[in-house]
Amino acid sequence: MRALALVAALAVGIASVALPRPAAAADDERQAFARVIVETAELRSGPGVSYRVIYQARRGETLPLESRPGSGFWLEVTLPDGRRAYVTGDEVEPFAVKPGEPDAPSRPGFFAAPPLEGARGGLALQGGMLLVPIADGSKKGFGYMEARPSIVIHKTVTLEGFVGDALTADGSQIFYGGGVTVNFAPSWPVCPFLGLGGGGLSVFPNADSFVLKREDVYLARAGGGFLLALRGRILVRLEATNLTLFTSDSFKNAQTFAGGLGVYF
Repeated sequence: MRALALVAALAVGIASVALPRPAAAADDERQAFARVIVETAELRSGPGVSYRVIYQARRGETLPLESRPGSGFWLEVTLPDGRRAYVTGDEVEPFAVKPGEPDAPSRPGFFAAPPLEGARGGLALQGGMLLVPIADGSKKGFGYMEARPSIVIHKTVTLEGFVGDALTADGSQIFYGGGVTVNFAPSWPVCPFLGLGGGGLSVFPNADSFVLKREDVYLARAGGGFLLALRGRILVRLEATNLTLFTSDSFKNAQTFAGGLGVYF
């Protein structure tokens, strides 16, 4: 009996060490955040002043705290768009909260703000439909592919070029040009935008085509759409535009309806 009691006591002792205590479990549920305590904090792509500034956080903004790399004074945090960045420890105040507490901040979810803050350029690839007047004066629909490189002047303004091709067996219809795009809500997960620009259209029909004719015309472009931003810097771009095509003695209108994926870097 004494041996049995000794074994039972030993088992209880091991269990008391191995099993987490309620207080420790509560601590494990806490999530760490960093609150900005200066007017503006520059967050960089790496733990050092030689790295590029990729985000500027305002006083009172909270960011999920991930780790302290090495023994330095830099802290690794997660930005609203899902990127990782680094901030000096004297610009933020670390704290921990339980999920669900009143006024507890949250970590970035499936949707995020478009990564326009601190970006220098971008590229979008789109596909959809082109409605364009043809030789007999009617409108015909074609499949359409387009590339949209961009230069970010500010998170609200980008300069964009475009090169597109209508997918048809009757020949090639090449659109090209550039313009300016205004982002009206660059901090929202769904960001509306409006674009204005100009360029040209070159039509190269096949030798046996009765639908297209060879021509080069100028065009003015106006349209808009939405940027749908997902975590991980993934952007879904939806856009509709009107193209005014200027010929030597008249003008005509064409439309594009396209969607695709984009990225800013």
